[in-house]
Amino acid sequence: MASDKQYTLKDILAKFDIDTKIEVYGNGHINDTYLCETSPKFILQRINTQVFKNPDNVMENIYNVTCHVREKIKQAGGNPDRETLNVITTKEGDIFYKHEDGSCFRMYKFVDDSVSYDIADRPVILTNAGIAFGRFQRMLSDFPAEKLHETIVDFHNTPERVKQLRTAMENDAAGRLESVKEEVEFALEYSKYASEIVDAMAKGEVLLRVTHNDTKLNNVLFDAKTDAGVCVIDLDTVMPGSVLYDFGDALRFGASSCAEDETDMSRIWFDLEKFEAFAKGFLSEVSDCLTEKEIELLPLSALLMTYECGIRFLADYLNGDTYFKIHREKHNLDRARNQFALVRDIESKFGAMSEIVKKYI
Repeated sequence: MASDKQYTLKDILAKFDIDTKIEVYGNGHINDTYLCETSPKFILQRINTQVFKNPDNVMENIYNVTCHVREKIKQAGGNPDRETLNVITTKEGDIFYKHEDGSCFRMYKFVDDSVSYDIADRPVILTNAGIAFGRFQRMLSDFPAEKLHETIVDFHNTPERVKQLRTAMENDAAGRLESVKEEVEFALEYSKYASEIVDAMAKGEVLLRVTHNDTKLNNVLFDAKTDAGVCVIDLDTVMPGSVLYDFGDALRFGASSCAEDETDMSRIWFDLEKFEAFAKGFLSEVSDCLTEKEIELLPLSALLMTYECGIRFLADYLNGDTYFKIHREKHNLDRARNQFALVRDIESKFGAMSEIVKKYI
């Protein structure tokens, strides 16, 4: 790390009344993360203000949600310093620090003796991740979601994502539309599912709740000795939404047979054993909080979140790869094809998925 940057970071640390060795930590793609070698340890993050253009709203959401969860953990006799993110305020009492150049920094307590996983090599990992995300949802079931800021507008509004795809098709900015007729045809055919969740929310059959909106496996910290889910992290996208978004997105990632950019379609399928492992854990925490319609739509949510991701990849490919980072030619097209293959397999397994849900309700 260059000396001027080290000095800058130490200067930032001083705003939190800390003077210590600091080093780059983790492999996150959005925010810059550093570990402060204090006792106890802290995590310093530079918030990516290109992605999160209103850091005040992001941090207000995070602070209010974690304070609420902290009280629930206390009431349950748990350890709030370990089981939720803890925002460290600046010397002036602010929940984050904004540097004069516009850079924004926040600090959390470091969760000791914990690990994260990018891939679940054992069913128990997915079950424990389900428990962690389910517990997070349950502890926030009485939090007024309407009081949270919508930090990314229409983030999981699938009909809106379909409109964005149609716009990309009309503009054909990169001149690629002619080469993806099959993918476009699939995307438009499966748009029949796009409004299922938002329509149910409009009718009050699916409730507006506090949702995490990025329920990847590596957003849970696990106990290093027992693999129990300890703490849900990466709360930047916490905002009002549907529990179905969190459940479905977790399975889009967690129950796929391979990485989302695998190009061999024969290797891509939806793993029912992984689905059951996660559903078992998640529903053990929230089954008594869900409406009948939410329970009914749990299997569909996995398809819908996968479809939504697929059409976002396809739209970006048509737009000339302007949003998602790519590492090879046609990377976004490969991703879209991958997700569409997964959608087909999920659809074929709706019956089995519904039976698994009934088993744990």
